[in-house]
Amino acid sequence: MVERTHAWFNRFRRLPVRYERRADIYEAFTSLAASLITLNQLKRFC
Repeated sequence: MVERTHAWFNRFRRLPVRYERRADIYEAFTSLAASLITLNQLKRFC
């Protein structure tokens, strides 16, 4: 399950290598990616 989740996050190009200098922007990108992954999974099951 963990490996699958990491693979989903790796589809977002800005996340695997941290290009942002500010931690709050990186956290925002991570939260956005998690929201999009969750939304896609919900669409799949409903």
